[in-house]
Amino acid sequence: MNSNLKTRKAKAGLLLIASPRFKMLGEGLRRGTYAQRKDADVKKILGTMDFLDVVFPGIVYDKQEAMDAMDHFYMEKVDFVIAEFLSWSEDFAWIRFLRDMPEVPILFVNVAKDHVSFKDTLDEDDFIDYLCAGTLVGSLEASGSVPRTGRKHVKVVMGSREEVTEQIRLFASAARARAILRQSNVGLLANYNEAMWSTYIDPYDLFTKLGPEIRFLPYSVYGEVIDAVSDKELKAYCDELTSHYRMMDDVARDKFEASVRASIGLQKMAQRSDIDVMVFNDIDRAMFELVGLRAGFYHPWFNDNCSVLVPEADIGAGLITYLLKLISGKNVNFLEPFHIESDYGTFAGGHAGPNDHNDPDWQQNVVIARDVRFAKTSYKYAGAPFAWYRISPGRKTMAQLVECDGRYKLVATLVDSLEGDHILATYSHSIFRPVVPVERLFEEILKIGTTQHFALVDGDYLRELGMLSEIMDFEYHAINN
Repeated sequence: MNSNLKTRKAKAGLLLIASPRFKMLGEGLRRGTYAQRKDADVKKILGTMDFLDVVFPGIVYDKQEAMDAMDHFYMEKVDFVIAEFLSWSEDFAWIRFLRDMPEVPILFVNVAKDHVSFKDTLDEDDFIDYLCAGTLVGSLEASGSVPRTGRKHVKVVMGSREEVTEQIRLFASAARARAILRQSNVGLLANYNEAMWSTYIDPYDLFTKLGPEIRFLPYSVYGEVIDAVSDKELKAYCDELTSHYRMMDDVARDKFEASVRASIGLQKMAQRSDIDVMVFNDIDRAMFELVGLRAGFYHPWFNDNCSVLVPEADIGAGLITYLLKLISGKNVNFLEPFHIESDYGTFAGGHAGPNDHNDPDWQQNVVIARDVRFAKTSYKYAGAPFAWYRISPGRKTMAQLVECDGRYKLVATLVDSLEGDHILATYSHSIFRPVVPVERLFEEILKIGTTQHFALVDGDYLRELGMLSEIMDFEYHAINN
C-alpha cells in the first residue's frame, strides 16, 4: 500500500440531522430561522475537527438527503461516521441510514450544553432557541432504533463539546487503523513456524474478519532476490549502518555483508509484493540452508513505508506491531518476556532477529554484534551479525493479538523500560517494571491464553486499543490496575 495512504488523516463522514418541520420557523426574526441557526452550529462543529478529513454533505432534513449522505460517505470511503442530532427531529432519515448504510463504525454523540440561550419561551426568538436546544430529545428518540435495526459498532458518547471532541480523536485513531488494516497485505516468508503452533492464524478468517490478505512468499524467490542485490546497493547500506553504529571487533566483514545483503533482500521482497506486514520465519532450517544466516538488520524502508517486519512467523504479533505503528506513528519493538525477578518486581524481555533499531533518538545505543545463538553452527555464514541494542527507557504499551476459536484476543498492559547496559547478547532487550505487580501480570496473561510475542511502543495507547477492540470485535484485556 502506498505510504501516503497509511499516514493520512482519519476520514470521517459527518451526519448532522435536523427537523424539516422546524426548518423555516423564525423568518424575519433577529436571530434568524431555525435552519440559519443550525447552519451556524455546523460552522462551530466543523471548527473542532481540523484533525480529520471531514466529508460533510450538508444537514440532513429528509429521506433523500439521508440517501445522498450515504452515497457520499460510501463513495468517499469514510473510515467512520459521526452522527449527531442538532435538535429533536423526525427519525425517518436516521432509521433509513441505520438500515441502509454499508457497515462502518458510527460514533453517536450528544453534546451537553453548559447553558441554554433562552430565558423562557414567551418570545418567538427564545422559543426557536428552545427548539434548537432539544438535542437530548432527538438523541433519546434515535437511540431506540440502534438495537432494533441490529446495527453493529455504534458507540455512544455524551459530554461537553471538548469532551466529545476528545472521544472523536480516540475513535478516529481506531477507525483509521481498522480501515487501513482492511486494505493491507501480510507477507509470510515462507511458512508457519512449526516450533510454535500457538502462533498459527487461519488466513481465511483473517481476510474475512479483519481484512488483510496473506501472501505466501517462497524462500527460493528470497534467495534469488538476495543474489540480485547489487554491489552498489550493498555498499550504500553497509556504509549507512557503520556510520551510525559501532561494530564489535569479532564481527567478520564477509558475514556482515552477507547479513546486510539478506536484509536488503527482505526489503525488496516486501516492496515487490506490496507487503505492509512482513512476517519472517527466521529460524526455519530451510531458510538457513538456502541463505546461510538470518538477516540481522531492519531496513529503513519499512518505516519509510509505514510497514513492519517481525520474526518467527508470528502473524498475530505482526498485526499488533502494525496496528500500534498505525495508531502511534512511532517505531515499534518486538519482544518476548524471558524471566521474572521477583525481588525487583521486574522482568527481562527482548528478541533476536531483525528488530526496529531505526529510532533516530536512540542510534547511539545500537551495536553491530554476532548472532551468538547460531555462531557455532555449520551454516555458511554462522554468526552473521545483528543490530543489537538496549530498548529505550520510559513508559511503554505492551500488547499482543492472538486467534482463538475464530475470535481474536488483544491483551495490553503498561510497562516501564529501565535504564541500563547491554546484558543479553544479540538480543535487543531491556529490563521492564510493569504498572501492576509482575507476577500478577503474567498470571493474568497465562489465564487468558496467548503466545510469547508482544509489540512494544513508547507511550500509553490502552484507550486507543480498547476503542479498536470495540469496533473490530476483539476480546480486549487491558491489565493496568
